Amino acid sequence: MLGGDLVAVWEVALSDGVYRIEFAHGTTTGKRVVYVNGQEVIRKDWMFKLVGKETFTVGGANTKATINIEAVSGFAYEYTLDIDGKSLQTFIDNRAKTTRTWLLRVDGAECRVVLEKDTMDVWCNGQKMETRGEFADDGTETHFMLGEHNCCIKATSSGQKKSGIVHYLLLDGEKIPASTQ
Repeated sequence: MLGGDLVAVWEVALSDGVYRIEFAHGTTTGKRVVYVNGQEVIRKDWMFKLVGKETFTVGGANTKATINIEAVSGFAYEYTLDIDGKSLQTFIDNRAKTTRTWLLRVDGAECRVVLEKDTMDVWCNGQKMETRGEFADDGTETHFMLGEHNCCIKATSSGQKKSGIVHYLLLDGEKIPASTQ
């Protein structure tokens, strides 16, 4: 589908899913094509300038993404991806601080649950969940349903200033280990 012009592929984890961004760059024709999860979002067939930027949005929240095309030497190019105005690595590092993700199987289906710590919004497989928050003796609990299953994200103090608040997910009372993405 992309032919020999595919020069870069990135995976970007957002609250509503993990997006695969592919970039095809024809360095002889100047062609630029951007795909998000296999869907073409930008196509420019004849570009005289081989360097520059392509900006588009990703995900349900229309997060801004920019591919930077820079000449390194001669006919070699470097491609970098910025998400929300930050380098992909900085974006990933910030998300690690502001979100918590769990990957689990519920009734035979894969579920990716994401907690946005600043808003306490909970997402499952791209859908924002209906939640009910309540205070507990040791912190807060955010309750929601996955099918017929009771889920609860508990936020408790770690007792240490550095790590602050610890979030963990309970599915029908069973603790689910957090994921790295």
